[in-house]
Amino acid sequence: MTRTLAIGLDGATFTVLDQMVEELPGLGLAMPFMKKIFEQGSRSKLLSTPNPLTPPAWVSFMTGRTPGNHGVYDFIRMEEKGDDVFYTLYDARDVQTEMIWSIATRAGKKVVALNYPFTAPPRPNTGSLVPGFTHWKHLRRSTSPPELYERLKELPDFSPKNLAWDFEHEKQIMEALNQGDLADWIRYHIRRDENWFAVAKKLLVEDKPDLMAVLFDGTDKLQHQIYYYLDPNLIPEEPSEGYLTLRALSFEYFRKLDSWIEQLVELAGPDCQVFLNSDHGFTASFEVVRINAYLAQKGYLVLKAGDGNDDGRPTASWFANVDFTKTSAYCPTPSSNGIVIRVAAKPGDPGIAPAEYEAFRDRLIADLEALVDPVTGERIITAVRKREDIYNGAALPEAPDLTLTLRDHGFVSIRDVYPVVEKRPEPLGTHHPDGVFLAYGPGIRSGFVGERHNIHDAPATLLYSLGLPIPDNFEGKVTVDFFNDDYLMVNPVRTGEAALAGQGKTDEASISEAEKAKLLEQLQMLGYVE
Repeated sequence: MTRTLAIGLDGATFTVLDQMVEELPGLGLAMPFMKKIFEQGSRSKLLSTPNPLTPPAWVSFMTGRTPGNHGVYDFIRMEEKGDDVFYTLYDARDVQTEMIWSIATRAGKKVVALNYPFTAPPRPNTGSLVPGFTHWKHLRRSTSPPELYERLKELPDFSPKNLAWDFEHEKQIMEALNQGDLADWIRYHIRRDENWFAVAKKLLVEDKPDLMAVLFDGTDKLQHQIYYYLDPNLIPEEPSEGYLTLRALSFEYFRKLDSWIEQLVELAGPDCQVFLNSDHGFTASFEVVRINAYLAQKGYLVLKAGDGNDDGRPTASWFANVDFTKTSAYCPTPSSNGIVIRVAAKPGDPGIAPAEYEAFRDRLIADLEALVDPVTGERIITAVRKREDIYNGAALPEAPDLTLTLRDHGFVSIRDVYPVVEKRPEPLGTHHPDGVFLAYGPGIRSGFVGERHNIHDAPATLLYSLGLPIPDNFEGKVTVDFFNDDYLMVNPVRTGEAALAGQGKTDEASISEAEKAKLLEQLQMLGYVE
């Protein structure tokens, strides 16, 4: 019997969901089952990680720990080697703390986890796991246990390309951003998420796991490109026929999503508790902020003389043009929204002297805060946070020295293009710190809207729903306000043994440089890498 159903909605935001549960002229009621969850369940905003981004946020969801402890801050880690800097992609081996899949499995629970990022290569005791953020060529070897992949092949028209990232297809769709291509982009993600629903349905029916978890990530990928058509605050006064057509098609994705959620809840049975959450929310970005160009203006970043050829490194990398022998601070990726300060390991090495760090960082913060709108005088960067102020734990040294928040919550650009700040021709979807958290089913308060919780509270809540104790080294807490008094009285929150450490990089299996380049290419399409 399935006791707990967890449904991930990557990037879901109440700004969009709230209109999906209303009758709208010409669009009707897109998500009637979500409306039922709103009315008969509990919900709250869910605060993401300090940099509201898929990797650190979903890893916090899976570990109950903040990035300073689990060690994942971005899609990509920059490694400094001598006078140069190289990209390394994060994977499950970089996660320094145990995930809830193995915590529950070690406690004797049957677990199914589908499409969550940074779960490949699979760890021991993960139950039945099909990872997300994986090239389709690697889906077989990354599925655990191995025989599970053979079961997936029993699905009609099964193809790994229909589940994992098909980079060639997505590249073709995203070569241009006209409305026809955006319509294809929506249809593609409807089909892709429908395939994940089919896998979830099959395993829910056949395996009846104690914990069933599936992530639908079309919500995020769509909103990055079509948020202009989804946010009710952005509707033009006189929308064109093309705008209305694309908005209606966008709603079609959410109609399908509502149906998949309803079917999974029905299959899980009336005794199952259901939890839905996102890793972050969404909002609109109205301007481009070219942070490395600004750092270059201020003398922190120095470019090489010459033509700037990338000498064979991935084309997504702009850093072939940077002179790291003279650069003291830079932003590694748009998705990081962070500044890395180069500190010399020993005298004569590139970077500032360790004794100069505090004074240098304070001067850099002042320069970042001085970037203002020339018309209004408003700060472009509304927050510049030191890493020790927002993170703690063994992985603190791996965090960016500074984390930035832009006034529209956008991701920075790292390109050497001017002007430093430029208005976008059309609003673009970007991440917002406030995601969504919902609960529904027996023992859950009805019609309750709670205060904002943290994303690392979600895994503690799932373990509690499973009847398991919460590891005493979890940073997250059970969202007890979601549960009614009678349920809490019979099922008190318990604390148990600490979760284990991560497995580390014991598995030498790795993707090829060509496949790594394709991953970088896909991240570039979504705006995370330039």
